[in-house]
Amino acid sequence: MKKYYRYGLWMAFALLAGCSSSPDERYKLSDDVAPEAPISVANVEDAHPRYEPFSRGGNRDYTLRGKDYKIVKDTKNFTQSGYASWYGKKFHGHLTSNGEVYDMYSMSAAHKTLPIPSYVKVTNTANGKTAIVRVNDRGPFHDGRIIDLSYAAAYKLGVYQAGTAPVKIDYITVPKSKVDHAYSKQEYLIQVAAVSDSEKARTLAKNLGQKYASQYSVESSSSINRIMLGPWKDQSKANEVLRKLQQSGYQSAFMKHRTRK
Repeated sequence: MKKYYRYGLWMAFALLAGCSSSPDERYKLSDDVAPEAPISVANVEDAHPRYEPFSRGGNRDYTLRGKDYKIVKDTKNFTQSGYASWYGKKFHGHLTSNGEVYDMYSMSAAHKTLPIPSYVKVTNTANGKTAIVRVNDRGPFHDGRIIDLSYAAAYKLGVYQAGTAPVKIDYITVPKSKVDHAYSKQEYLIQVAAVSDSEKARTLAKNLGQKYASQYSVESSSSINRIMLGPWKDQSKANEVLRKLQQSGYQSAFMKHRTRK
């Protein structure tokens, strides 16, 4: 799989600062890779389409490498065929085009011109597998590629294993009148790490909870103990803790979402 740059908020920052340096300099890794010890994505659910207003960031027409990109205005019956690629560890924990934190274990994607956020059904036409993803980023900027899938989405669709794959995407329209009221009950947790030693997991969870003034817990299944922080009702606060964790050496930490009961 060819590697490529992720274009998001850095474009605006570079323009404002008059910066001429490579966008790749903002990432610790020069090339994109899969996680070294990936967690299972078998139980990761498809994104759940719900009405969301378009983000304030990432939805303007733009020009890149001399090519103009117009954001799609009429999404009704939008469909597209081409090749899908994926992006992973290099961009994990960095900001997407609309200011969210990219989580390679979420069912998300990047598209050059669909409004952000959007929901699309992706069909791998080579194997018939389907998945629903939430578009919250821009890319991929290679001819013939129409969508960039998160590691989790690419793995479930069989795109990760092949590097790229032929796909068909269909836009999912969610009427404003059908607002998912569960959205207002959304809360955010952070999985910091997963270890086999249950005592070590409990100790680390307690220490991190105290350090970040957060609730903490350990989710155990089989021989794996997952260290969790949260939940938070405010995603921005969860993002702040996630960035601090990743800067402190927990680079595989990622955010999870759930609906409060």
